[in-house]
Order: sequence, then C-alpha cells, then structure tokens
Amino acid sequence: MNKLDLLRTFIRVTELSSFTQAGESLGLPRSSVSEHVQALEELVGTRLLQRTTRKVQATQDGLVLYERSKDLLAQMDELQGLFRQDAALLAGRIRFDMPSVMARRVIMSRLPEFMARHPLIELEISGTDRRVDLLSEGFDCVLRVGAQPDQSVVARHLCALRMVNCVSPAYLQRYGRPESVADLANHRLVHYVGVLGARSSGFEYLHNGKLQQVPMAGSVTVNNIDCYEAACLGGFGLIQAPYSGMRKHLDSGALVEVLPDCLPAPLEVSLLYAQQRHLPRRVRVFMAWLGQVMQEDLADA
Repeated sequence: MNKLDLLRTFIRVTELSSFTQAGESLGLPRSSVSEHVQALEELVGTRLLQRTTRKVQATQDGLVLYERSKDLLAQMDELQGLFRQDAALLAGRIRFDMPSVMARRVIMSRLPEFMARHPLIELEISGTDRRVDLLSEGFDCVLRVGAQPDQSVVARHLCALRMVNCVSPAYLQRYGRPESVADLANHRLVHYVGVLGARSSGFEYLHNGKLQQVPMAGSVTVNNIDCYEAACLGGFGLIQAPYSGMRKHLDSGALVEVLPDCLPAPLEVSLLYAQQRHLPRRVRVFMAWLGQVMQEDLADA
C-alpha cells in the first residue's frame, strides 16, 4: 500500500475528525479509510487516533505525525514537478471555491484556457456565497470578495472592485432620483446580508476617507448576489454593487447610476489559502492564473 496515500488519508481523518467525512472527501469507502489508518499505525508503531462513539481525535503522537505529514506531502508535490520544465505536465486535483457571480461572469468562461495548458489537472469547483472552511472542507484555495476577518488563513490581494449605486428606471419613475444623502430618507434600499436575520448596514459611503452608514427602509432582504441584482432590476430599491458586474445593465439602460459622489469603499478581491509552509506547484500556478484573469477583467471595466 502506498505510504503517501496512507498519510493523505490520515491527514483528512485528523482534519475532519470523522472516518466517514474523510472517505467522502477522498472518494473512498469508510472501510478503506479505516484500513489506511490501521496500516499507518502498524507502520509507525503507535496509535495515531483515539476513536470514540462520537468523535475521532488525534493522539499526541498523531498530532506530531499530522504536522510533519502536511509538510512532507507538500514537499513531495513540489519534488514531483521540480525537474519538469513543461508546465503542461502539472497534474493532480485542485479544489477551489468562488462566489457564484464570479464563477458565472468571469472565471468559468476563461477556464478552458487553463485546462488547455494543463490537461492533467483535475478541478473540483464550488460556487457559493457562504464562507467555506478551507481546512475541514479540503479546499486548496478560495476566491473571496470583501474584508477577510479570518486570521487563520493567508489572504493574497488580487484587485479592488470599484463600486456603483444603481436603481432601475421603474424605481426612478415611482420614487424619483436621489440627489443627496439627505434624500435617502425618502427612498428604499435592497438590503444585503450574509445570513438572513442579520442586520443590514444600510447605505454606505466614504466621507473624508471615513465610512458612513445611513439606515434605510426596504421591503426586500437577500443573501445572494443574483437575487440582489434581480431585486434592483425589479424596481425594489437601490443597490451598491461592483461596477464590473453592473456595467452591462448600465450600458443597456436596464439600470441607472445615482449618487456617483457617495460611493462605498472598493471591494477587495483576495485569494485565500490555509497557512502552511509549502503550496503544491499546481495550486500556485492556478492561483497565478486566477490573479491574471481578475486583473484583465478589471482592466476592461
């Protein structure tokens, strides 16, 4: 049995505290996961995992092996491509997550370019607006928009998205055009929250470099970018969104810009990955490609 495969299985069980979830992550039956761990314990001569009816937890020896194994596997990935000058020889799986709007509008249409250069790469792509757990869900990297409060991950800045305030012509016909922040008391906002039930921050704008927030009325609250855009197109209220995503609607007249001098801070776009000493070369190459694609898209905005 391949010793590196045993280590990979052990790492996933340790991270997920579950044989079943580790098997689902690796595409293995639970029985195979158990066999891998047992074989590794026999190989190193010590118990690595403490099994209970509720949880699987690493022993002290298991924790030591876990930390050493992560570095070892990363170094092995690096060594496999060390003397390969042809980038097309990159191989292996990359698990990646990004906001659904980024997937639809920017990344997926460009992805054939990357796969043509690296046909041996296998991509697992998740498109969601929630904050995924890189470690427990096994993601190599995550593309995220906005502030990143999680200090346990590395955030690599890619670009910043210029914001715009938008309303539909139907909204303007009903409520009129706001000409100042003071006018917002008579207008409506489509509220966007990360989790339904959370409090909306209201209308945001920068004044002398400081963030200002104006509470606003609104009958629609969403937690999804697609719904946010659709609600604005439907005339439910004003939204604040990246210009690059709204450009086609502004150009067609489906949406109209308002209050151009009262904009929120640009949205930071970052690539997140777990803190570790080495990243596999295939992941580093993929992240560099993502950064290039985002920069090119921003240059067209």
